[in-house]
Amino acid sequence: QVRLVESGGGKVQAGGSLRLSCAVSGTLIKGSTMGWYRQAPGKQREMVARITKEKITTYSDAAKGRFTISRDDARNTVDLQMNALKPDDTALYYCKREYTFEVHWGQGTQVTVST
Repeated sequence: QVRLVESGGGKVQAGGSLRLSCAVSGTLIKGSTMGWYRQAPGKQREMVARITKEKITTYSDAAKGRFTISRDDARNTVDLQMNALKPDDTALYYCKREYTFEVHWGQGTQVTVST
């Protein structure tokens, strides 16, 4: 059974930093595209950052210049370093794995940014 477990969320003041981590079990992430998504209350889930098996990265406009996605295939983890956080970054952050037609999501980790 494939499981994605996010960690690292929490409460931080505006301007602060957090590092989210996604640990994957039940399969190897090598060969997969991994991503971080978020969903704020009353809003649709949106892509934050993605990284392919070739380590090609894509960021949302909101994340560019502040967030960095990375992967460690040996540890089977994907991280999201978030700097210069803003109140608008408050959301539930999800990890996603994509491999051919397989899609797996984690349960999410809450990030709350206060003014």
